[in-house]
Amino acid sequence: MTAPTTTDSEYDDIPTVPDEGGRAPAARYGVLALAIMVVVGLLLGYAGGLLTPRLTRPGDSSVEAGFARDMTTHHAQAVEMSLIAYRSATLPEVRQIAVDIATGQQGEIGAMQTWLREWGLSPTGSKPPMSWMSDGATVKDGLMPGMATPQQMTALRNAQGIEVDRQFLTLMYDHHLGGIHMIDAALGATDNAEVLRVAKTMKATQQTELNNLRQLQAQAKG
Repeated sequence: MTAPTTTDSEYDDIPTVPDEGGRAPAARYGVLALAIMVVVGLLLGYAGGLLTPRLTRPGDSSVEAGFARDMTTHHAQAVEMSLIAYRSATLPEVRQIAVDIATGQQGEIGAMQTWLREWGLSPTGSKPPMSWMSDGATVKDGLMPGMATPQQMTALRNAQGIEVDRQFLTLMYDHHLGGIHMIDAALGATDNAEVLRVAKTMKATQQTELNNLRQLQAQAKG
């Protein structure tokens, strides 16, 4: 379970979206800028993780290791959905929140992967996903809370026009609700200062984004 990487070639086919003046920005430069932002976010996350005080070293089956591994997977899907929305959504506000989510969560992936390396642990564990949570047995089909199914991801990739915006907003809203559920479980079970700090920041960010996503859902209905 490693942090996802991006390449310019993956997004060469991203269509342009006209701005308010009716002019279409150059897709090449817009996509390159987003790719650079995502990579920079990842590197900043790694750098932040390297500054983690080495006061404790969680074990392989610890809450901290489970949270880092599972939230990396959870975040990776959010980044993927956001890149799809950036490429194909019609509302500028939806494309903007997609950029914010992609860059922010990629940076957090970098931090969590750095923790695992600093703790001497593998990016993947031997236990099933969510086993560190008291209600981990509720995982169905290997999907953690709020994660989109393969069928939903395919539908999002194939959507056209405003339907991209609507599907993305719905999926990401549920995704954030599930993510906050996982964050709350970690907050209630860890005393690791760095994990607490990052998890609290994640929760605050996602709560703010939930409000924004809800407002955009109303806008996309029109």
